[in-house]
Amino acid sequence: MEYGCFSCERSYSVFHVSDLNGNKLTDENLIRYIEKSIETSYYCKTEGYTGLTALELTGTDRVGLLSEVFAVLADLECDVVEAKAWTHNGRIASMIYVRDGNSGTPIDGDSDRVQRVEGQLRNLLKADDGYQNNTRTCVTYGGNTHMERRLHQRMFMDRDYEKKFDTEKSPIVSVQNLQKRGYSVVNLQCKDRMKLLFDVVCTLTDMAYIVFHAAIRTVGETAFLEFYVRHSDGHPVSSEPERQRLIQCLQAAIERRTVKGVRLELCTADRPGLLAEVTRVLRESGLNIARAEISTKDGIARNVFYATDANGNLIDPEIIRSIREKIGINDLSVKEPFPTNCREEVEREQQHQELQDHNGRNGGGAVLVSLGSLVMRNLYQLGLIKSYF
Repeated sequence: MEYGCFSCERSYSVFHVSDLNGNKLTDENLIRYIEKSIETSYYCKTEGYTGLTALELTGTDRVGLLSEVFAVLADLECDVVEAKAWTHNGRIASMIYVRDGNSGTPIDGDSDRVQRVEGQLRNLLKADDGYQNNTRTCVTYGGNTHMERRLHQRMFMDRDYEKKFDTEKSPIVSVQNLQKRGYSVVNLQCKDRMKLLFDVVCTLTDMAYIVFHAAIRTVGETAFLEFYVRHSDGHPVSSEPERQRLIQCLQAAIERRTVKGVRLELCTADRPGLLAEVTRVLRESGLNIARAEISTKDGIARNVFYATDANGNLIDPEIIRSIREKIGINDLSVKEPFPTNCREEVEREQQHQELQDHNGRNGGGAVLVSLGSLVMRNLYQLGLIKSYF
């Protein structure tokens, strides 16, 4: 995506966008979907979460924690329909939509059951939480919040930005005041990626800053973002501690979604306890889930895990091979980044599968496999501009 500029004072925004391959958008259906999303703030509609109970969790991250959470929910006969989990600076935030495993109805109609769920999850998160009093586990009703928007808010409230950053690897952020014009100018430079603008704008909004002008561009793989902001009280950044806090929070917002570890994609028929079983295998293999995206639709579970070893390093190829054998080679695929020898093995499997498909179709053309609509998932960020500018 090549960004453009926008101005709050004129309510005028220009964005130059491309598809994931850098090509011009030509799909008329996609273009109409984008137009509808911007016109109606479609991202905040929550029809897909009707009849579900939303769980929000925050605590100290550790190896196997997410596996234990899913195991507790399975024991309490709660089916996980959709979930996202982020980890950053030793903290974890997760939003999980569940329903009763037997009736398919929300669990929040049973107050005793809600208390059991909340109590067990709270004890799980407090088990080794150095923050103790700051540990938060809550059960909300309905689900009226954009999931990733809420994760930013949860981690911001949990003060995940306070840990010192590695200045050599951290995004470059500067804040300067324009005294004559009464603005603070926020400049960011980092590696470009999907939803970068979304993440930055969410954080500025949560910190009660209003963006009046902005200019965003990309050069190769690097993104340059410039925002002219004022606090909601009408003043620019007023002190050095405030400036440092703004810098830290923006760095944290960018780092939260930075890809960590190996991307594992699970696509298989959904069944009770599936998540608990899969994450148990990852835990017993000594892996830590740095990020997770869980979704279930029409009886099919499509789950993505970003995993590292216990020390935060890339996983040994032999461990990856063992995990795939336990979970199912056809169900669990490995995506970038991962070691070369593991990549070669996956490529051989793909070539073998293509050959089988080719023979089965009596000489038909190559099969193109879609692992999910990244474009549709990324469209959420477009609606945010409508709401906040």
